[in-house]
Amino acid sequence: MSDSADKDIKRKFREALDRKNHRQSGATAHLDGQSKVHDAHSSADHKREFRRKSG
Repeated sequence: MSDSADKDIKRKFREALDRKNHRQSGATAHLDGQSKVHDAHSSADHKREFRRKSG
């Protein structure tokens, strides 16, 4: 390939990468949303009881 063809290919790739990075930077992360789970590890109202099966 000629030198100008290499430069043209590199330029096109760079432009495509810039478009991709620009598109991703505008997206909002879901880090600012609230979780649907609240108080998942709170203390229980009663003590858990384990029973062995008979039989």
